Order: sequence, then structure tokens, then C-alpha cells
Amino acid sequence: MAGSSSTFPFSDRELSQRLERAEGRSCASFVESRAALHPSSGACWIEVAGAYAMFDTPTSPVTQTFGLGMFQTPTDADMARIETFFAERGAPVFHEVSPLAGEAMPGYLAGRGYQPIELTSILYRPIGQHAELSERPSDRVTVRQVRRDELEMFATVAAEGWSHITGLGDFMLDMGRIGAHRPDAVLFFAEIGGEPIATAVLGLCGGIAHLAGASTIPRARKQGAQLALLDARLRYAAAHGCDLATMGALPGSGSQRNAERHGFRIAYTRTKGQK
Repeated sequence: MAGSSSTFPFSDRELSQRLERAEGRSCASFVESRAALHPSSGACWIEVAGAYAMFDTPTSPVTQTFGLGMFQTPTDADMARIETFFAERGAPVFHEVSPLAGEAMPGYLAGRGYQPIELTSILYRPIGQHAELSERPSDRVTVRQVRRDELEMFATVAAEGWSHITGLGDFMLDMGRIGAHRPDAVLFFAEIGGEPIATAVLGLCGGIAHLAGASTIPRARKQGAQLALLDARLRYAAAHGCDLATMGALPGSGSQRNAERHGFRIAYTRTKGQK
């Protein structure tokens, strides 16, 4: 694949707005998928002052806000509306906030009783017409899109990738099923010898390719499955008009290092706060 001549856009408020909206839209789609599959769950989301406030379930990592302060400065009334939205559903209040929301936002949230509990590196890279990686995927690994009649298989393989963590099996299977039924998600399998060994998800929003859902079954790790899935998703996104790709990772983690190795840069570090 030919190399990309695209340059990195500056990590500024405009970029953050695009990246935050893309991830927020992906999570809102997840909530809509749960609501469609399980109406009794009460899953829903609202937009307040440009931020998406999402309720998936009380314990779901999707239950939080995205984009707070990025599109409009929230008022006390806006914050009260968001906090009531979560309280009425028996859920804690989490805000994951970009530093590009402004210098006043951390102090404002602290004044309302929020404390930082988590950091996430938001990474990005240009795609342009091409999306060259620093390594070529292994010829042993093939990648294909998941068919609509394979959604349960997708969820099962995705959940098996987390089976080494005790107690996460059923939870990840449920999350995989909900994510697989997102109508806007493009799902991929990586296979060796025709056997699905890894999964990945791609969401497209406003020219941004949001990368998520990476999972590899334990016995098939370190064989290049995720590299092949990254390559396939970047190619797909480039062919569908995206100019940037984004993903989140724990600061300093192996996931962050792998992303940087393949052309991603850190745009900013996002802070998650809880009241």
C-alpha cells in the first residue's frame, strides 16, 4: 500500500470536538442498540449543552457523558439536568472530559464535588487516501467483515478474548452482543485457517474512524491478528471517506505503545471524574 502524504492536524479544540463527537456517537449507538434489544433496560441518552449523557445500565462503562464543555459551556442548570438524568436511573454520574474543554472546567467540576478517577490517552492519525502501517500484517492471518448471521459468533469470540479475567465472561458476552447489533458498526473477524480468532469494530462519524472492540482469544495471541484488523479497518475507513482514525488507551499501556508504533499520536489525555 502506498504511504500517506497526509499531515497531522493540530491537537486543538476543533480536533477534540471531532474526536469526542465520534466516540460519543458510537456510544450513543450502543445505547440505542441495547434499548432495541432489551426495552426493559431503560437504556437511553440525551443531549445537554452539546454533551451526550448516556445511560446503558448502572454498571456499564458506557454510562457517562462525552463532550462536556466541548461544544457549549454548561450552566448550573445544565449540570443539574444531567445529574438528575443519572440519579433517576440509579446510576452514578461520570463525566469524561477533554482538556480542550477549557481551563475552567476542572475547577468547575471540583466545585460540584467531582473527583478524577481515570485517565485515557486519546490517539489519532491521518488516513488520507491510504493508511500505511509500520509493519505488514502476517500472510497467515486473513480479515473479513462479519455477516449479519454471525453476530452471536462475533460476541462469543469477543468475550473469549477477555476470558482470562475472572468474572468478566458473562458481562463481556452481553457487551459483545449489544455492540454487534449496532446498525452503524462495521464488524471484522481475523481468522487463521478459516477459524475466527479475533474481533474488532469500526464506527464512522463525520470523517472520523473510531476504532474499538479489539479482542483476541488467548491461545491465538501474538500472531498478528490485531495488526491485520487495524490494517483492514484503516483501509475500509479510507475507502469510505474518513480522513482521521481515533482510539483510546490507558496511558503508558501496551495498547498505547502499539498504536504509536503504527502511526498514531496522542491528541490529549482525557480525565474521567465521578461525583
